[in-house]
Amino acid sequence: MTTATAATAAPRTNGPRPEKHRPDKPETTEPRQNPPTFLSDPYPTLARMRQSAPVSVLHSDGGLRLWIIPRYDDVRAALFDPRFAQDVRRAQALADSRVEGVNLGTEITHMLSSDPPDHTRLRRVVQAAFSRKRVEAMRPMVERITLELLDGLDAAATRHTTRTTTATVDLVRDFAFPLPILVVCELLGFPPEDRDLYRKWSTAIVTQEGDHTAFQQAVQEMGSYVLAIADRRIRRNDRPADLLTELLEARERGELTDDEIVGMVALLLIGGHETTVNLLGTSCLALLRDPGQAAWLRADLTRMPRAVEEFLRYDSPICMATTRFTTEPVDVGGVEIPQDEFVLLSLGAANRDPARFQDPDRLILDRRDAGHLAFGGGIHRCLGALLGKLETEIALTALLTRFPGTTLACQERDLRWRNTMMLRGLEALPLTLRR
Repeated sequence: MTTATAATAAPRTNGPRPEKHRPDKPETTEPRQNPPTFLSDPYPTLARMRQSAPVSVLHSDGGLRLWIIPRYDDVRAALFDPRFAQDVRRAQALADSRVEGVNLGTEITHMLSSDPPDHTRLRRVVQAAFSRKRVEAMRPMVERITLELLDGLDAAATRHTTRTTTATVDLVRDFAFPLPILVVCELLGFPPEDRDLYRKWSTAIVTQEGDHTAFQQAVQEMGSYVLAIADRRIRRNDRPADLLTELLEARERGELTDDEIVGMVALLLIGGHETTVNLLGTSCLALLRDPGQAAWLRADLTRMPRAVEEFLRYDSPICMATTRFTTEPVDVGGVEIPQDEFVLLSLGAANRDPARFQDPDRLILDRRDAGHLAFGGGIHRCLGALLGKLETEIALTALLTRFPGTTLACQERDLRWRNTMMLRGLEALPLTLRR
């Protein structure tokens, strides 16, 4: 689980294509359609950007200039640098002064689209729910949900094959998506039967298209839904021991507004499943691509926590961190980014930087050079990092235990990737399950 996806929405951008330029100048690229090759494998393009200059410039479809930082040391420094701000209202005003029709998501108010002191106040309300102790207490619940979903895959095998040892499933639809969303539902006390609604809203918000109609509708529907549940609880004096109750109590103390409750829930619903869904899919695909690494892991599944750290580095579920803007001129590797410029930090490029990681384009589950940036850093570091790792460790361990001979059920070239530069995830992952 992570909160990095549901923040200030990035303006719609297209796959960057580096061009030759002087090494002390930022590279510039014009907008174009996201090419399938970039979506399926962005790393060659990101490597060229990283090698060419410390900063590249990309223009969104609407003409908004975005400065991309791809190198590990620079990305890490920027994550901790308060000169890269995230206040969505200030960012929207800045965008409006440049171009028309850019929507950065001001309809949602939450901590990832805020700067101190609002960010500090909002994060303080929920940070205890994601402490190490409370996350570890969720282990039995995550294990229960995982086993129930795997039982469902077993049932599919029985229904659709004459031998119960094989079945074709979509791992994203049948396992990777429902697992984290059911965990978030239990955490918030939300009806699990509405999970398809949450997925619909999430997709509309994080992959918004040019006219933003689906984005705005999703925000409105989600807000009405959350407040209706909250109002029902207040009328019935229903206070179960869940996170929504804690948010409502914070509102009673004057620490949250209705809009902030909606924003917090949106952040948890969306951030609470988006990256775990992506991580489970790309991790399984990485193991299928590399039988040697898969065998090393299956030989001792207690190695899973170390392996998950490498999955996070190797194919970061967030390719570009949420949009920031400079509050004063900032020097990045000898290139000055002026004040009031929009900046994207490429976590995916940073986590493949050979200046930081040995042989970075290889999956090495026993890697010793730790320090990936998949969860960001600084005050906006993913609040749900511990829960996301717990979910992934439990899910992959259970999946490999029950179906160790699983294979890809299609040609890899036929896999569909999510049509966004920000997220790195599969639309579907067809697998043939084998014990």
